[in-house]
Amino acid sequence: MVLWQGLYCGKIQASIKKKREDDMKKTAPVAKNDIVEVLFEDLTHEGAGVAKVDGYPIFVQGALPGEKAKIKVMKANKGYGFGRLMEIIENSPYRVEVTTEDYHKYGGCQLQHMSYEGQLEFKEKQVREVMTRIGKLEDVKVHPIIGMENPTHYRNKAQVPVGEKDGKLIAGFFKPRTHEIVETKESIIQNEVINEAVQVVKEIFSKLGIPAYNEEAHKGVLRHIMARYGKQTGELMIVLVTRTKSIPFIETIVKEIVERLPQVKSIVQNVNSKKTNVILGDKMTVLWGDEVIHDMIGDVKFAISAKSFYQINPDQTKVLYDKALDYAGLTGEETVIDAYCGIGTISLFLAKKAKKVIGVEVVEEAIEDARRNAELNEISNAEFMVGDAGNVIAEWYQKGNTADVIVVDPPRKGCEESLLNTIIEMKPNKVVYVSCNPGTLARDLHILEEGGYKAVDIQPVDMFPMTTHVENVVLLELK
Repeated sequence: MVLWQGLYCGKIQASIKKKREDDMKKTAPVAKNDIVEVLFEDLTHEGAGVAKVDGYPIFVQGALPGEKAKIKVMKANKGYGFGRLMEIIENSPYRVEVTTEDYHKYGGCQLQHMSYEGQLEFKEKQVREVMTRIGKLEDVKVHPIIGMENPTHYRNKAQVPVGEKDGKLIAGFFKPRTHEIVETKESIIQNEVINEAVQVVKEIFSKLGIPAYNEEAHKGVLRHIMARYGKQTGELMIVLVTRTKSIPFIETIVKEIVERLPQVKSIVQNVNSKKTNVILGDKMTVLWGDEVIHDMIGDVKFAISAKSFYQINPDQTKVLYDKALDYAGLTGEETVIDAYCGIGTISLFLAKKAKKVIGVEVVEEAIEDARRNAELNEISNAEFMVGDAGNVIAEWYQKGNTADVIVVDPPRKGCEESLLNTIIEMKPNKVVYVSCNPGTLARDLHILEEGGYKAVDIQPVDMFPMTTHVENVVLLELK
């Protein structure tokens, strides 16, 4: 009997093993190191090409839709795999060749191999698809994406890691999924003033023999070079992120930075002594000049500190905010709530057209910046509150207050459920939703539609050329 049971159990185990093997064969028609010819059908939200072998998806960096290519399978999971591009047999019409010597310029650019026309088409398609698939929005009007006339050198902020190679300091970007720094002497997406500033600071530190931070040993001085630039004002801020409180030859460093970079208005030291991937530490010290620099978006002026959140593409930010203002349709009689207001960028735009604006933000330093920016622009009808947007606005509503328009500009994770519920309960006439993540936007729009709103218009705006990111502004009205 025991023998029979053992044989029976053995048969069952063998059967289960065979079924698993059969399942694997069904779901993974390729194996690691296989070289296969594929046709790419699509791009992921991260910019990888998508090909299918017998329905099995394989993701390959650097490939474009419509291309026929040979790939090497690098990993074959049960439901999907990853491959490496070996040879392109048929090119996409949107392919742009990037030479080996120019490649270092494209750190952080997932779509550097794609023409700008192709990038805009991909982003607009992405928005339309998620609105249908996730948002279940069949009849919302998605307008053609608004791109840039010149999609290069638009970033007004850089945070560049520093390392050492062959006894000299290098600065650049981390290779994907590694801590290896690729030296970058210029970036195709950074403002030219910032490109120059990073190189000047690196050269000064290298010449003086000041060591870069060594992550493994947790030694060295200079961790990152950060630069911020006000495009409209021409003001430049340099932030030296160091492991140590003291910097050797600091007077010489400051003097040379000021001499070589005439646009500099602020030199700041940030001390980050922790063994962490977080760039900035808590302690901030002004070494020379002012604590802030300034910039303009339209006719609104902003003071920007080292830690301030400020949109990195000021030209497209104005396009985005103008559209948000247009959707709000303000007459001067409205009370407006700006959830996730940051340093008051949208709030102050709205305040010029509204009766009253209430900005809410969880980061206390950002609220301090917002109040300072309101004073800077002599705007008295904007009030700012610290706290979680969902809780603060819910409490404000429970006290009998209400708003005519609510503007939300949440982080990538989207709005808190509590905020969406409060909006549905409060029933403002309009909701203007600004989003940097089409997926969470579509999810939240679906919730708001279920709660009595109608998504009327969606305007995609390309804030981040050469990357896969796309910004959207949406008008919702009560049904």
